[in-house]
Amino acid sequence: MATVKPFKGLRPPKNIIKEVASRPYDVLNSLEARLEAEDNEKSLYRIIKPEIDFEIEIDEHHPEVYERAVKNFHKFQERGWLVQDEQENYYVYAQTMNGKTQYGLVVCSHVEDYMTGKIKKHELTRKDKEEDRMLHVSMNDANIEPVFFAYPDNNELDIIIKRAISSPAEYDFTTPDNVGHHFWIIDDKKDINNITNLFARIPYLYIADGHHRSAAAALVGAEKAKKNPNHTGNEEYNYFMAVCFSASQLNIIDYNRLVKDLNGLTPSEFLKKLEASFIVEEKGSDIIRPTALHNFSIYVDHKCYSITAKENTYNDDDPIDILDVTISSKYILDDILGIKDLRTDKRIDFVGGIRGLNELKQRVDSGEMALAMVLHPVTMEQLMRISDSNNIMPPKTTWFEPKLRSGLVIHKLN
Repeated sequence: MATVKPFKGLRPPKNIIKEVASRPYDVLNSLEARLEAEDNEKSLYRIIKPEIDFEIEIDEHHPEVYERAVKNFHKFQERGWLVQDEQENYYVYAQTMNGKTQYGLVVCSHVEDYMTGKIKKHELTRKDKEEDRMLHVSMNDANIEPVFFAYPDNNELDIIIKRAISSPAEYDFTTPDNVGHHFWIIDDKKDINNITNLFARIPYLYIADGHHRSAAAALVGAEKAKKNPNHTGNEEYNYFMAVCFSASQLNIIDYNRLVKDLNGLTPSEFLKKLEASFIVEEKGSDIIRPTALHNFSIYVDHKCYSITAKENTYNDDDPIDILDVTISSKYILDDILGIKDLRTDKRIDFVGGIRGLNELKQRVDSGEMALAMVLHPVTMEQLMRISDSNNIMPPKTTWFEPKLRSGLVIHKLN
């Protein structure tokens, strides 16, 4: 069962929350972070992407960059831009996008739950990215950014959240992407105990977004335990910060593919090869979205094609084989285009559906890419089924929107 606890959040004062809050470190590059932070010394990018404090040529993994993160983290606390709550609380973090609001509970999850598989993952992690976040967490002695979990729907937790949000929000602001962010403190002792006890009856939590942050936080906690001869299991480093959402609230959008070349084929030869595994229909010059699972949109040579997988290309009884990313990877990227490893091949790029279809069209029409492929998004039911079967999705399968904003609350490990 899931073990969670409240914590003494380190948070910005209300009047500067919009200055501090930032997008997650891994959804933008260093140049974009420089532009967003500009001359804002209170931006959390100074801590999570501290390379922006140096000349543009610096390697973001240079030791001085990590040291600057620590220096800036201390400065934020010294100047009162981050202030720690006096008691252990849970928090509600809600996001509003396109008229829909989803409500998450901010908790500390147990390292042991990650190590033993009670926190379930659906993606592989890369060692270099794990090591980067481990170093960041370890040097700052804090989880600066939360991870993003889902849990099976629970009416009793819904009631507690509904009660918490009936009072005025601690933070309430809208970011430039038109997403509303709302934040409440749960400091009632009875509600805190009930949340802890209710999670203790939930068998598994599911990582929605933040596999590298989850792995890094858990590994730092485990390492600290090894080095502490007086380790009891109750220390703060045994826990890491997560925002947990009821699974039915979450929205997974498409995660699309761009390919640099057609593996030596002409567009007509490529389309002919598709017919072995797909029903191919020309749809005009504008990219369209797939209409259902096992249907894809292919944009090549200034034309869009709707392609539908033939029945012999997938197995509805296999949680991995049924996925559209599996079908497209096997019968298009691998068999026809010669792309064997989505994690390392430089001929492929991935674009989250939040960027829209025009970016795909423009990058193909410009000649930068030869082909765009639009996939139907996976469902939360598919994600949880795969996680429960201890399988791993192919790379770049899920894209959750809206993304969590960082900087609303931080968890210190000491």
